[in-house]
Amino acid sequence: MGDVSRATSSAADDDLLLKEFFAEVSEVERDNEVSRILSCFKLNAFEYLNLPFTSSVDDVKRQYRKLSLLVHPDKCKHPQAKDAFGALAKAQQLLLDQQERDYILNQVNAAREELRAKRKKQLKKDTATKLKSLVDEGKYEQEYERSEEFQQQLKLKVRELLTDQEWRRRKMQMRISEEEGRLKKDEEETKEMWKRKREHEEQWEGTREKRVSSWRDFMKGGKKAKKGELRPPKLKTEDPNKSYVQRPLKR
Repeated sequence: MGDVSRATSSAADDDLLLKEFFAEVSEVERDNEVSRILSCFKLNAFEYLNLPFTSSVDDVKRQYRKLSLLVHPDKCKHPQAKDAFGALAKAQQLLLDQQERDYILNQVNAAREELRAKRKKQLKKDTATKLKSLVDEGKYEQEYERSEEFQQQLKLKVRELLTDQEWRRRKMQMRISEEEGRLKKDEEETKEMWKRKREHEEQWEGTREKRVSSWRDFMKGGKKAKKGELRPPKLKTEDPNKSYVQRPLKR
């Protein structure tokens, strides 16, 4: 019971703080936030909510509530407030989706490892810094990674990796679409071929009676030569031992 009361009290305190915050926010600050949101890197949801990569799910929800109220179209007169509000909603949706969140964080980890490898090469040239790092047992490097310089480098490297992954995804999607188009074309050509074959068979079957009748008529009148029709020469029958063609006599 006590935990519920404390949670209710904490939520009420948050609401009060938000009301006080928005009471002090000017229209210029709202416009600036809209501009910031719309200028964010589109593939990084953390940038839209202006959160570090280590933010928790609760951090995401709190920040979304704060920023969405700041740029809400009913409260902000900026002509693109609606677009900024929609971008925040999409960013929150992505970061609350475990699969999408893990995808971004995987790129963050890859970017961090690349920067560490680059940093390690630089330290080999800087003996004093390297010795200090060894003495502090890594504390020096931990402090460096918390610095604004490193965080900015990390942000840019994450952008680079996300862009590369998106480009590969689009290329793969394009290849899949092309393959699907080719298969569809092959299927349509096969259907058309079978259609023509069926039409030919139906046409052939439809003229069967006519062909049979024509053949019968031919067989009946085959012995009578029509006027002007050439007939094959007859074999001589005078000599049964010889089989040759009689040449026509000249007149």
